[in-house]
Amino acid sequence: METYTVAEAVARIGVLAQRDTTVPFLLGMVGPPGAGKSTFVEQLAAPILPMDGYHFANEHLDRLGLRSRKGAPDTFDAAGFASTLRRLRAGDTVVAPRFDRDLDASIAGSILLPGDAPLIVTEGNYLLHDQDGWGAIRPLLDEVWYLDIDDDLRRDRLIARHRRYGRSATDAARWVADVDEPNAVLIRTTRDRADAVVTAT
Repeated sequence: METYTVAEAVARIGVLAQRDTTVPFLLGMVGPPGAGKSTFVEQLAAPILPMDGYHFANEHLDRLGLRSRKGAPDTFDAAGFASTLRRLRAGDTVVAPRFDRDLDASIAGSILLPGDAPLIVTEGNYLLHDQDGWGAIRPLLDEVWYLDIDDDLRRDRLIARHRRYGRSATDAARWVADVDEPNAVLIRTTRDRADAVVTAT
């Protein structure tokens, strides 16, 4: 398994983005909630497919009785995510959904992903998970990198994020402890399946 600093990872991605190919190289960036995946990929000169766009709508989570666990593996449309990745592997241009944190909802038809892009980066929590339909994802990606970060810093970031989107300090801390942390523990068990680890600060 390779180990990269953030600067080394960005340089490696720059090389991948210069590939001469007819179909995209699909690179996955995985890590627990609050690791900084979105922040990391936003600095890259490549189209980005966020896994969060495949959140089930709150109405459907209410039907399933899962809204209090939103963010767990079974609260996403893993099959829909896999379908998008298959189309990208085939060289199709796709317009994918994105997740709007202000609305707490996915917005369909938002992100243009050109089928002839040399590199497309997808980021999310469960790219290496092998249950709840997620086992279909890893075979569709050329490489998956795990973003590693200090857990105390990660939890502090999560609490701050939840507070930015309207939760009280108490509710934010409770959500991190009851929802985000069990997910983080699960995601950490997939670390050894990654092709590389990126050490963040």
